Amino acid sequence: MGTLIALATSLGLSTAAGFNAFLPLLTIGILARFGWIELATPFGLLSHPLVLLIIAVLAILDFIGDKVPAIDSALHAAGMIIAPVAGAILALAGQGDIATIHPLLIGIAGVVAAGSAHAARTTIRPMVTTATVGTANPVVSLIEDATAILLSILAIVAPILAIILAVVLGIVLFRVFRGALRVWNERKPSVG
Repeated sequence: MGTLIALATSLGLSTAAGFNAFLPLLTIGILARFGWIELATPFGLLSHPLVLLIIAVLAILDFIGDKVPAIDSALHAAGMIIAPVAGAILALAGQGDIATIHPLLIGIAGVVAAGSAHAARTTIRPMVTTATVGTANPVVSLIEDATAILLSILAIVAPILAIILAVVLGIVLFRVFRGALRVWNERKPSVG
């Protein structure tokens, strides 16, 4: 059972990184700093004050930049690398000493979970920007940030619930994307 919980924790944290790479790192770093969780070796470094400060500054810059339509596109492009890397780090850090799954498999699962969530939000955001002329971007970004924090906390305190939420979010994002794509195609002017 411990391995299943560790896997759910890792995948919940990794999925959260797909919505915002820095908030889950900051969350587990702070929780570890105060001794509320223990991170797998060598990821205890995430609780070092200097590392926490750097992550906090990056989180603030990302938080502000993601609300601005022109800047958020650049951040999403950079996130195609940052989110999967953060996902792998979070997946491995969340394993603790009880996991029996090979670290390479956990790292790959973290990359896939974070990369998939980030790819979904990166695909949907331009449609939201175009449809609302960028006015909905701050709201959508706040929802993404809240989702990242909620998933991070759930991954620690209720990992199975975090996985269920991640699956539900995946289904919702897929349906939203399909609906937005259908509307997009209906509005395209016909060539001819």
